[in-house]
Amino acid sequence: MTKLQEMGKLAKIASADLALAGSAKTTALIAAANALIENTADILSANQKDIEKAEENGLTAAMIDRLRLTEERIEGMAKGMSDVANENDPVGRVLAGTVHPKGIKIEKVTVPLGVIGIIFESRPNVTSDAAALCIKAGNAVILRGGKEAYHSNRMITDILDKAFTASGLPKNSVQLVDDTSRASAQEMMNLTEYLDVLIPRGGAGLIQAVKQNSKVPVIETGVGIVHIYVDESADIDMASNIIFNAKTTRPSVCNAAETLLVHQSLAEKALPIIKAKLDEKQVELRCDERARAILPDTTAAVQEDWETEYLDYILSVKVVDSFEEALAHIARYSSGHSEAIVTESFTRAEEFLNRVDSSAVYVNASTRFTDGGEFGLGAEIGISTQKLHARGPMGLEQLTSQKYLIRGNGQVR
Repeated sequence: MTKLQEMGKLAKIASADLALAGSAKTTALIAAANALIENTADILSANQKDIEKAEENGLTAAMIDRLRLTEERIEGMAKGMSDVANENDPVGRVLAGTVHPKGIKIEKVTVPLGVIGIIFESRPNVTSDAAALCIKAGNAVILRGGKEAYHSNRMITDILDKAFTASGLPKNSVQLVDDTSRASAQEMMNLTEYLDVLIPRGGAGLIQAVKQNSKVPVIETGVGIVHIYVDESADIDMASNIIFNAKTTRPSVCNAAETLLVHQSLAEKALPIIKAKLDEKQVELRCDERARAILPDTTAAVQEDWETEYLDYILSVKVVDSFEEALAHIARYSSGHSEAIVTESFTRAEEFLNRVDSSAVYVNASTRFTDGGEFGLGAEIGISTQKLHARGPMGLEQLTSQKYLIRGNGQVR
């Protein structure tokens, strides 16, 4: 039996007890949140090893920011765990009930998925978010992070594991795979005997590899080719502020804007204002021919730009003739994550909401709000861009399944 198979076996045992843990899950998560704060210095020390290695390997500033932990970010991780702890238990909810004509009582109730595997890259906060959500929903979890965040992930997992077991949860409720090679990821994709679902979180390459090769059922998450469309009636100052926020606050995350579409009727006035704002963060603009005619000191866009999730201080820009052209561009290139319109037209706003087929669609607001915490879920396991089982930010509800409970007194069919 391989190391990963052993972990799977232990997780399966733990999941049976977690499914019945009830309020003990809440107590354990609060203890774990406190433990993160108490061990901040150790977490930062481990994270610094990862940062130094990333700098040696030439990772971009945006990717290093994605990797970096600070006291504030650790506080945010702890708050996320506490928020999840205080959510209503998603297990055991009665979704529907009926009485059969022969008198048997039928109930549909929520149950844990079982054992969840998560393959993720870079962001060590995923470790605590994933653990919190999986535990609260009664699931054991096996985490396989990227090599760039190994020291951070190992430290966080050890802290959580001690807090969970000290609070009475079964040992091995949360486990971290030490092997960060492709071989371990491939083995997880084949761990059908133990994993009930596999969730990839990372770049397009990782997500597609898992989607195409996994024998374990997959929930696809997170590639964010995110568009903002500035309509002909838009308030230009509002548009500028929204674009600046969506692109520059954390360019390395999946809800950051990657493509800007501007209606031709106000492009000449709007684009210089938008560019001046983005220049504050030295954002590189990759513009189509019409946008470059207005902003000549920008880079010429190529076909690949419309298909790219930059995760960096880069934004592709296109001038469109009409609302219909903007919709067509989004329909062709969107990854189904998040899209926004800036407009003063109620009719146009409602049409955008109804016609754009993404998991989160915005009017006059930054796409950076596509986040489980911001949507009131406490934290998120990822942003699902598929339509089966879960879509959009995935919280506790999306980490449960259902079963039917049937009570009779001798009925036969």
